[in-house]
Amino acid sequence: MSKTIKVALAGAGAFGTKHLDAIKLIDGVEVISLISRDLEKTKEAAAKYGIGHVTTNLADSLALKEVDAVILCTPTQMHADQSIACMKAGKHVQVEIPLADSLAGAEAVAALAKQSGLVAMCGHTRRFNPSHQYVHNKIKAGQFNIQQMDVQTYFFRRTNMNALGQARSWTDHLLWHHAAHTVDLFAYQTGGEIIKANAVQGPINPALGIAMDMSIQLKSSTGAICALSLSFNNDGPLGTFFRYIGDSATYIARYDDLFNGKDEKIDVSKVAVSMNGIELQDREFFAAIREGREPNSSVASVLPCYRVLHQLEQQLA
Repeated sequence: MSKTIKVALAGAGAFGTKHLDAIKLIDGVEVISLISRDLEKTKEAAAKYGIGHVTTNLADSLALKEVDAVILCTPTQMHADQSIACMKAGKHVQVEIPLADSLAGAEAVAALAKQSGLVAMCGHTRRFNPSHQYVHNKIKAGQFNIQQMDVQTYFFRRTNMNALGQARSWTDHLLWHHAAHTVDLFAYQTGGEIIKANAVQGPINPALGIAMDMSIQLKSSTGAICALSLSFNNDGPLGTFFRYIGDSATYIARYDDLFNGKDEKIDVSKVAVSMNGIELQDREFFAAIREGREPNSSVASVLPCYRVLHQLEQQLA
């Protein structure tokens, strides 16, 4: 495909904006349709980014013949059904993490992706952050082996707000969203299967109907272990912090930045063409479309993560 890839983006909120900013930096790609639930706010965003078509209905965008691909930054509960709708319309699709909020939903998306031959990718951004790519390259070169990953995923969300402090129309989830990042990354970085998985959770929030605190233990077939702590109750430094404890070094990844065990910053600026994990994720999606190949973090490659999440959900129930 040598022509400009024309994209529809659904969900013009906090994360959708990250994708719009990233796509501006990628040659040969143009967002031509923007979908979101608030028409006036969507029109404002479309004007800012020079997007001609605006709608509140994904089906309107899927009906546009010129749309080649769709990026879904919509509520978690819509991901599986919308991904299927995109592929049924003949569009390549990248759905933000998580792929689904159930194993059945994830498997349905994977089955259609295999049948359709379209590029179907899930936004497991940790695979693309330069910090984690640096560690991955060390592992592939035989210079580092993970013994333990210690991960903290901490937010302060006692009310239903997004990353911009705006009210959400849906409820986020520690297991089916935030744990998915680490479960997938642990398997990806160790190169093994997750053979043991255990979880405990704190009290259910009566207003939100979800657990606000959770702890997960994982073991890889390589022997490596992982401890993941998650909270929506944390009124302190926010975000996700990964400590890689290995046989030759310790690395601490904070999104796109990387530090050694002495908290000295490591230069990861030459790892990829950008220091922005979202941009690198989008570049992979569009490259896979052009090259007719399976992308890193394809729906098929991340499906084992959702099998583990399902297993953990059964435990918690």
